[in-house]
Amino acid sequence: MIRIIMKNQTVTSHFILWGLPIPPEHQPLFYTLFLAMYLTTLMGNLIIIILILLDSHLHTPMYFFLSNLSFSDFCFSSVTMPKMLENMQSQVPSIPYVGCLTQMYFFIVFGNMENFLLMIMAYDRYVAICFPLHYTSIMSPKLCVGLVVLCWVITMLHSMLHTLLLARLPFCEDNVIPHFFCEISALLKLACSDIFINELMIFVLVGPIVVIPFLLIIVSYVKIVCAILKVSSARVIHKVFSTCGSHLSVVSLFYGTIIGLYLCPSANYSTVNETVMALMYTVVTPMLNPFIYSLRNSDIKEALISILCKKKISL
Repeated sequence: MIRIIMKNQTVTSHFILWGLPIPPEHQPLFYTLFLAMYLTTLMGNLIIIILILLDSHLHTPMYFFLSNLSFSDFCFSSVTMPKMLENMQSQVPSIPYVGCLTQMYFFIVFGNMENFLLMIMAYDRYVAICFPLHYTSIMSPKLCVGLVVLCWVITMLHSMLHTLLLARLPFCEDNVIPHFFCEISALLKLACSDIFINELMIFVLVGPIVVIPFLLIIVSYVKIVCAILKVSSARVIHKVFSTCGSHLSVVSLFYGTIIGLYLCPSANYSTVNETVMALMYTVVTPMLNPFIYSLRNSDIKEALISILCKKKISL
């Protein structure tokens, strides 16, 4: 382990990322697989963003939030995947101390941003279905931009707090992180001083940052279902489900893995199981989100067809 001795204190300069539990003979296959998944994630989310920017029919609150979600997924995947791919090809899968804290900071920012955006999108669907006549006045451009900016500010401040609290900790001689990225709980296990304040802040802030948005999503959809039950038209019900289906799928995928990994940990869970679960929400979810929204959303399909047709005509 590379360390610097300053004023009788041992300061860690590098961490070793244990990475994925893959046998050496299978490394090339999995490297190709994860590279393909990462490129698919970048391409899929970039296409969603470009479609929303180019098609004026998609300049609505719902797609404004979706473009921010795609940008968040694009960045969320880019925080961990490039380093993971680099380390799969490296003999010494290390990451500098500053790089580790930076990765953790942005991981928390974009992870929390996805959490808040899913909450805002649920509220948007609630207003659209339960108050259709007042939707335009309620979900004004000023409110939409304000909500997104507020979410960015909250997530950055929240992430900065955890990063600064972690930066004050000295680390023990064991600098091996049993993960493929710098995850906060894995880093805290390596600290050789009191981590009570760090754990207290995680416990205190998990409510407003994770639990409350999740509960608000549930409340929004309970109210939506109650409103749907009052409608007898099968066409209206089908339209509502087609509109909300994509969002519900993404919510289930994102929160399902988070709950399984952090809120309902099993005593039988090994480091391997935790790593696989982490792969689900850091790699698989950002990759699947664009497909979920494009395959189940007629507006996105029509926008893609429209742009492709315009390019053919211009050629």
